[in-house]
Amino acid sequence: MYRVIKAFADLQDKEHVYHTGDLFPRDGLTVSADRINELATARNKRGMPLIEAIKDVPEPTEDEQPPEPIENNEAEETAIPVESEKPIPKITRKKKNAE
Repeated sequence: MYRVIKAFADLQDKEHVYHTGDLFPRDGLTVSADRINELATARNKRGMPLIEAIKDVPEPTEDEQPPEPIENNEAEETAIPVESEKPIPKITRKKKNAE
């Protein structure tokens, strides 16, 4: 599977528009390895890579559980303390003398 890194209209798919972040190819479309290579390199009409391979992230096994989300009370305990805030001095403009 591939992710679009530069928006383009696929001239070999009735000018289907792919936006940055879309998956390529769209559902139901089969694309040749040559076409993938063309879009993933600068060897296309735009002269720049338009898609990049998405590295597969393995699903956690039953033994490996994803980390538990931090609850609000835990987040407060691990928060970094902020130095005491000093009041911001009020800025006043000097009135111009009328001449």
